[in-house]
Amino acid sequence: MEKLFEDFSLGLFVWQALLFIALVLLLKKFAWKPILDSVNDREEGIKDALDAAEKAKLEMENLQADNEKLLKEARTEREAMLKEAREMKNKMIEDAKDEAKEASAKLIAQAQASIETEKKAAIADLKAQVANLSIEIAEKVVREELSNKDKQVKLVESMLGEATLN
Repeated sequence: MEKLFEDFSLGLFVWQALLFIALVLLLKKFAWKPILDSVNDREEGIKDALDAAEKAKLEMENLQADNEKLLKEARTEREAMLKEAREMKNKMIEDAKDEAKEASAKLIAQAQASIETEKKAAIADLKAQVANLSIEIAEKVVREELSNKDKQVKLVESMLGEATLN
């Protein structure tokens, strides 16, 4: 260090100081301003990019909220449609059951009416056959009874005895 103080020259120091100041002025005029301008531009660009990213983030959050809302509405609508479809299915099943009950009731009523009609026809036919058989039997008995003259007279007398005059 002592050597520095011994070799110190005031003229050289002034020239070096002037050159340094000139260099600083030249750098300020030609280098610092463009460097600072580019740094400021870059800072503005980064700030704008951050703002755009924040806006995009908010927009994405809004879109996600809208999507969630739409999904919720779609689910609600789907549930409503499924509930309506189930109700329609149940109503159709109940209507079909009611129609089937009515049809079976009609068929049963028709079958009962048909059975009753056939029963009456069978009873009438049976009565007719019994009447025919009774007439045939009576005819045979009367023939037998009337074949003999004495029996005829007895029959007429017994009938007259049973008959009452009013």
